[in-house]
Amino acid sequence: MSVKARLTAAGLRRGAARPGSPPAPDGEHASARVAEARSRARERGDRQRQALRPLGAVFLAVVLTASAQSHPAPALHGAGLAVAAVLAVYAAAVAVAVSVGWARRGPAAQAAVIAVIGGCGVALAALQPHGPVEIAASLGVWIAAVRLPAIPAAAAAGAITAALATAVGLTEQPPAQSAITAVLLCLLLAVTGQFIRRGRQSQDRTELLLAQLQDAREAEAAAAALAERSRIAGELHDVLAHSLSGLAIQLQGARKLASREVVSDGLRTAIERSAELTKAGLADARQAVSALRGERLPTLTQLGALVEDFRRDTGNDVTLRIDGESRPLPAEAGLALFRGAQEALTNISRYAPGATTAVTVSYQADRTLVTIEDHIRSAGAGPGAASPPGPAPLAGVGGGHGLTAMHERAQRAGGAVRAGPTADGWLVELEVPA
Repeated sequence: MSVKARLTAAGLRRGAARPGSPPAPDGEHASARVAEARSRARERGDRQRQALRPLGAVFLAVVLTASAQSHPAPALHGAGLAVAAVLAVYAAAVAVAVSVGWARRGPAAQAAVIAVIGGCGVALAALQPHGPVEIAASLGVWIAAVRLPAIPAAAAAGAITAALATAVGLTEQPPAQSAITAVLLCLLLAVTGQFIRRGRQSQDRTELLLAQLQDAREAEAAAAALAERSRIAGELHDVLAHSLSGLAIQLQGARKLASREVVSDGLRTAIERSAELTKAGLADARQAVSALRGERLPTLTQLGALVEDFRRDTGNDVTLRIDGESRPLPAEAGLALFRGAQEALTNISRYAPGATTAVTVSYQADRTLVTIEDHIRSAGAGPGAASPPGPAPLAGVGGGHGLTAMHERAQRAGGAVRAGPTADGWLVELEVPA
């Protein structure tokens, strides 16, 4: 299994993008941090476009005012009608260009509006030789430099500038000086627009690279942690699993000797149960090693199989009840509940064999609760009832750290454990947040 696959299986690798986030390049899914950086870039671009709307309105007002004071002035007949029509189209194109919705469109749509603005500006330069000749067309150059990529922006700005210089040179006196003035103004606005565009792109790219760098550092740290966990898993496998395997073989030999010789039923039962516990411990050790290596962890959905195994192995009367609608839990929370229930059932087999046991899983609005409660039947409880058992033959087996491990797992998952005696048995409650 590759490191990337192990990280994904262990839940240590970021792979899911937020709903609505754009896809990452190269066909990979963007992490939540990268998607958030792109979202901030879009919001920042929208704010900048909103800030440009008043500037566009001022620019348009200057052009309309200067055109109204020039000759021929806008009118409903003759050359004035042509000027009025060009101004109307120009004003509509500028209004569209500075709108946020249109600014999000692709280069083709931007180029179309820029062509209309530049064409109208050149037409005004030809119709009103002493009007706002340089200002009107130069706005198209500036928008092209801000909105379009470098090559299309240069092509659009060059075409508008050349057309404007030609129109000015043919209609104004002295032609060379007027054309040079128009070219210099367009060049200044083109350079300014490119600086604005590149500054915004640089800021967006820097923020995106920082987000990707943080993802890479987290992935590197997770890979290092996974490698260390794999090393520890190998050590555990070599020491614990091999030792338990040897113990299982020795217990198998002891069981065969006990079947040949005259031994007490209690000793034979203890040997049989010890062999079963060793087998279960070996399985748990292998499962722990698999978990350290990033493989699948047990979840609360496997609680039914755990209860069934407990019933079959011990012969105890145990029931499982589910209250509420089941839902998936985080890996840490599900593991804490499963291991806590496993430890509680193991303690029942050690200290209260034959007790009636009830396991309840309660899915509540703000928490998930697992309850394990056993009841020791008294001598007068009815047919088949047994007297309270004395010390169980396996009561001394284990290190006595089960409740401590329960508390530690539950605390890591943000939950809690409550355990204590009842009137006729013992109660364990394991709780994790919903």
